[in-house]
Parts: sequence; C-alpha cells; structure tokens
Amino acid sequence: MTSTLVLPPTAPPVGRVRTAAAWTAVAATAPYLTLKLLWLTGHPVGVGDAEAMDDLWLVNLLTFGMDAIAVVLALAFARPWGRRAPAGLLAFPMWVATGLLGTLLVALPLSLVFSLVLGPEAAGSGSDDGPSGWVFTLVYGGFAVQGLALITGFLLYARERWAGLLRRDRIGDLPHSPTLTTQRAFACVAALLAAGVTAARLYWAFGGSAGLPLTWVEQRGRSVAIMDSVTAVMAVAAVAALLVLVFRRRPGWRVRGPLAVVWTAAGSVFGWGSWQLVAFGTSVTAPTDPREAVPGLLPLVEAAQVVTGLLVLAVGAIALVERAAAAGRAAERADVESAK
Repeated sequence: MTSTLVLPPTAPPVGRVRTAAAWTAVAATAPYLTLKLLWLTGHPVGVGDAEAMDDLWLVNLLTFGMDAIAVVLALAFARPWGRRAPAGLLAFPMWVATGLLGTLLVALPLSLVFSLVLGPEAAGSGSDDGPSGWVFTLVYGGFAVQGLALITGFLLYARERWAGLLRRDRIGDLPHSPTLTTQRAFACVAALLAAGVTAARLYWAFGGSAGLPLTWVEQRGRSVAIMDSVTAVMAVAAVAALLVLVFRRRPGWRVRGPLAVVWTAAGSVFGWGSWQLVAFGTSVTAPTDPREAVPGLLPLVEAAQVVTGLLVLAVGAIALVERAAAAGRAAERADVESAK
C-alpha cells in the first residue's frame, strides 16, 4: 500500500512587472531618505541656512518616517509576506500615499508647463538660505518616479488580492444596503466641507491673502498657487465621484472609474490636509515675528480637508465591508450547493 503526499497549494509567484515597480519605488526613495538622514544628523547638505534645519527637525523626522513607510509598502507588494499582511495596515497608508504622490504627479507637470510658457519662477526673498536647485530636482524627481512605481505596484497587488471586490460591476448594479442612508448623509456632509475647502484654496490660488501668515504671502509663488488649485480640484472630484456612487447616478457607468477617482482625490485631500495641519498649521504657537503667526482660517481649512477625507473613508469602508460580507455569503451558498 502506497500513500501519496499532498502538498498544500502554493501562492502564485509575484509578477515581474509588480516586482520591478516595487523595487523601482524603493530605489527612488533611497536618495530622499539619505538626504533626510543627513539633515537629521546635523549635516545640512544642499541647504544654505544650517540653523533652519534645526528648526525643521520635527518636519524632517516626519517626512523621513513617511517615506520609510512607502518603502515598507513597496516591499509588501513585491514579497510573499505582503499577501498575508492585514488589509487595513496596507490600504490606509497606501490611500494616503496615493493622494500625496498623485497630487504631485498632477502638480509637477503643470509647474513644468507654466515654466516653459511663462518662464522660470522669480526667486523669492531669502531664497539663498533655502535648499539648492539640485535638492529640488532630487526630491521631486524622486517623488515622481516613486509615485508612478508605487501606484503601479499597488494596482497590480490589489487586482490579485481583492479581485472579488473589484469586479466590473456597473453603478446601477450596486445593492441598496441598509446603511445606504448613512453613506449618503456622510457624503453630503463631506460635500459641504469640500465646498468650503475648494473656495478657500481657489481664493488663495488666485492671489488672496486673508488667512495666511504674512511671511507666506510675501514668499508665495506659482508653484504654491498650482498646489492650491490642484487641491481644490481634488476636493471637488472626491465628493462628486462619491455622490455619483452613493446616489447611484449614471447607472450605466462602471464602478471602477468613480471608485478610482474617490480613492485618489480623497486621499489627496486628507493626506495634504493632515500633513499641512501637523507641519505648518499649528506649528507656530508663540512666534517671535508677528508676520509668522498662523491665522485661524488656515488650520480651519486644513482640518476641513482632514474631516472630508475621513468621511469619504468611512463611506468606502462601510461599503467595502458590506461587499466583502455579501461575497462571503455567496461563496458559502455556492459551497453548500456544490456539496449537495
């Protein structure tokens, strides 16, 4: 009598494109992490004012940590252990990363186009003490490559891990769940907050100065106006796509399109609002120069961005949990039917 050894099924290998994208993201992050590590250890490479790095120590530490998380995400998409990682531990930081990097992938080409059409941006006062030109190229060039690679790796990872939740359904096929009223209420509140964010960001983008520190007004340039404009567009896009989904508008549309817009735009609104609120919005509590005082409107707008993003996230989490539960029940029924 012979026995046959049955080996447990093994997971399919990670695809070459996904692996290449993940390792490209890691490589694009390395120069930025090196630069931040130098600054944190008292080596102001590429910076004219060494004392400024002392004042920005916490900001540099935060940005170092954010990019270190990006490295962990990239490795999760490339290594087998990433398939077993809890979904929330990957999805939430990747949502924020998509928003932060996706915004830069929109804003950087716009800045380049404006520079080609209108000429280089005039240097502001005190610019000699800021980072050198090569630092800007290194940092934002790395962000662009990192964003493209990391988002590509995540898309391929999500297609493999959550294929059942990302079916090619149409909006009209989405179920009217018991929580749909709650989802719609959250979406409406998010839309109201996003309207305020959009108005403030567009006001600042077109030269408004109310609610900004005087030093910011003196140093604001084209690139900041572009970022404000992109943030305003992201706020509108996030709530518009969400309202299409929760109110079942455009029933013939595929779900994936509005879902991708909500994911990216809401991540942008939340990510940049959180970052600016922590790094700048409340950083000056007792300024020595009155011009550096942060008026209340700026943190208010940043907080509105954070709450808007959280409301959108809550709607998405509720919908995905319900969708996963429905898929599980359908699988159980299929197993029962096949066992008969």
